[in-house]
Amino acid sequence: MSSIQELFDLTGRVAIVTGGSRGLGEEMAEGLAEAGASLMLCARREEWLTPTVERFRGQGFRVEGMAADVANPADVRAVVEGTIRAFGKVDILVNNAGITWGAPAEEMPLEKWQRVVDVNLTGAFLFAQAAGREMLKREYGRIINVASIAGLHASVRGPHYAPYAATKAGLMGLTRELAASWGRQGIRVNAIAPGFFHSRLADPAIPLAEPSIKASCPIPRVGAAGELKGVCVFLAADASNYITGQTVVVDGGRTIAGH
Repeated sequence: MSSIQELFDLTGRVAIVTGGSRGLGEEMAEGLAEAGASLMLCARREEWLTPTVERFRGQGFRVEGMAADVANPADVRAVVEGTIRAFGKVDILVNNAGITWGAPAEEMPLEKWQRVVDVNLTGAFLFAQAAGREMLKREYGRIINVASIAGLHASVRGPHYAPYAATKAGLMGLTRELAASWGRQGIRVNAIAPGFFHSRLADPAIPLAEPSIKASCPIPRVGAAGELKGVCVFLAADASNYITGQTVVVDGGRTIAGH
């Protein structure tokens, strides 16, 4: 039987983290690196990506970075190929890149709906497909899709973000389907569904949600920095070897309470 240190050790593993230059993606990437993994970070904007890569290198992590639009199949292929050139393989994929657009459903511009779907859902599939092909060759892989409690429940008082909620619910379905498809080839696929955490994406909506979080959530606050790091490492490591197709909700209990 492995020791607890061995169960959480990612030494020698290689992880791609999309949307890894800041916010929750940066936090999860840092956790994987602290557990021993080498990192390929990708983000749309070079000006966000480069400082994070440099900071991680300053902490002694093995890390590379590539600018990429996850909705562009050529960019996705380039990241996977670049990871293999740099590190020789792909063990872990964290599909974290995401965008949103808030508007009442009756006013939602079609191009905004399409862009959110392209990035949040199609982008995750493209990366899972490209990385999955490499993982299948070695019959080993860990894919973690970052969903959201927006895919599990809605609020009468808003925020109203139909494409975001639809894509996050879709990611949970994709997680189950990929887990079923690839489980017998050594690839585990799980999802994390965070509640509200401070980030560039969430901060505009937090003032709408925070009063109900404080009023009815069992842990009556917004998520704090560092509270996703351990969940990501757990799902990437041998500690979760008998878990696949699952969505781990990290929301302070919000989805079990009235709201």
